[in-house]
Amino acid sequence: MARNLQSGERLRPVDLARGHGLSTQAVRNYEEAGILPAAARTPHGYRTYTPLHARALGAFLALVPGHGHPTATSIMRAVNRGAADEAFGLIDESHAQLLDDRRTLQAVERAVRDLAPTTASASDAVVSSHGSGSGPGSPSRTGSGGAFIGPLAQELGLRPATLRKWERAGLVRPRRDPLTGYRVYGEADVRDARLAHQLRRGGYLLEQIAPLLDQVRSAGGLEPLEAALGDWRGRLSARGRAMLTGAAELEAYLRARGGDLDPPRVTSARRPV
Repeated sequence: MARNLQSGERLRPVDLARGHGLSTQAVRNYEEAGILPAAARTPHGYRTYTPLHARALGAFLALVPGHGHPTATSIMRAVNRGAADEAFGLIDESHAQLLDDRRTLQAVERAVRDLAPTTASASDAVVSSHGSGSGPGSPSRTGSGGAFIGPLAQELGLRPATLRKWERAGLVRPRRDPLTGYRVYGEADVRDARLAHQLRRGGYLLEQIAPLLDQVRSAGGLEPLEAALGDWRGRLSARGRAMLTGAAELEAYLRARGGDLDPPRVTSARRPV
């Protein structure tokens, strides 16, 4: 079957491009990047493709929505050079990342449930879990029960510099201790830092998180996050389904190659069909 696809119908770059709404240059770029097998050439140097190349292009474009352009490119390169384990390993890594993202979403949803309503024990939990501050001799709690930056950063698995960056972006708004000048994170600040951390893990940018937290503050609760969580859940489901579509197209391409992962043999277009 692979030989028939490779030595049968000849296709021009424009024939592959039109079927997917691409430019002919994009098709040539994909070949040069190793996403498509190498094309045969006419006596005048023009590329000629086959239905096997069309299968490869379809597989790549189907892989992109679920795996992303860089990973889809790496998968196709591995397939085209016969590196089966590498190709399948890349696919496994994408599935593992999707599973991790789903678990992160679940963690955010739990955090929303746990943080509504905010309780006075939130900042105390950060302090009591970590008895040291940001350095030797640094205090870990204030007289009013707030948390300092070191223990909070440690509890979240972040660097203090990250919390300072979030403060500049408006995600957290700690006050300053009048005696020491240290940042003090109260109940709402701890809540906001936790939610920002979870949303960052979910792929949200700082500029996307800031207005959500503003809504939480102005509304006095976490209800505004429900829409964001629903959108996040929908994107994960769409990505999972896209992975299924990509797997089906990749399997079709592998079958078209004859079931092996050896690079297809390029034949001259001058030879009789």
